[in-house]
Amino acid sequence: MNRIASTAVFVAALAGSMVGIATLLRENSVEAASTQAVFRIPAPTFQAPVAGKRETAVFAGGCFWGVQGVFQHVKGVSSAISGYAGGDRKSAQYAVVSRGGTGHAEAVKVTYDPRQVSYGQLLHVFFSVVADPTMFNAQGPDRGTQYRSALFPQSPGQRETAERYIAQLGKAGAWKRPIVTRVEPFKGFYAAEAYHQDYLTLHPDSAYIRRNDLPKVAALKATFPALYRINPVLVSGPGTSSAQDR
Repeated sequence: MNRIASTAVFVAALAGSMVGIATLLRENSVEAASTQAVFRIPAPTFQAPVAGKRETAVFAGGCFWGVQGVFQHVKGVSSAISGYAGGDRKSAQYAVVSRGGTGHAEAVKVTYDPRQVSYGQLLHVFFSVVADPTMFNAQGPDRGTQYRSALFPQSPGQRETAERYIAQLGKAGAWKRPIVTRVEPFKGFYAAEAYHQDYLTLHPDSAYIRRNDLPKVAALKATFPALYRINPVLVSGPGTSSAQDR
């Protein structure tokens, strides 16, 4: 699906109260979507040790709106930024990435406290509610290499944890089709344009968000109640938004 509008529509900065209203609408929409089937898979049996108090991880799982929206609701996550990973800096622009062929995937950089949530738990969330790891170069209605599911480890420990978990899920036969999620070398992360940030929270009534992404947040709440938090951690902070429909 071509998600680029013919022209960008820039929305004036929202007042803090408007963010509260948007949050209420989002929560109501999440509750309405909570009837979707909950898909449960085993948790990772291996987690590489981590000594730090602040770690980052990069996930690609289709449209970054939903990926970001889910991780923004995970306890222990201090930041989730939509962007591009897999290609070079020059081509890290939405209009270019959307054509395919840049090597980039729409991705989200997650900063988290490993004392509160581990990389293994983030992977568990990713494979449970964020992405279908059996879809090749696609997620939901979107098609192209930029929508592939991929992991970009930030350390040897993350790489080992990711590879072992994919092998574990494959051996368990969690899906009828083979897992095609890639563990790719990290070449850099480039933040997406401002209008893509916090899109799920700021546009809960978007048809695309309601159909494809709010059910993921509902599934997070249902599947991982101990990790779910109501108020998302936002990139822009209260009152910053500009929109471009897909």
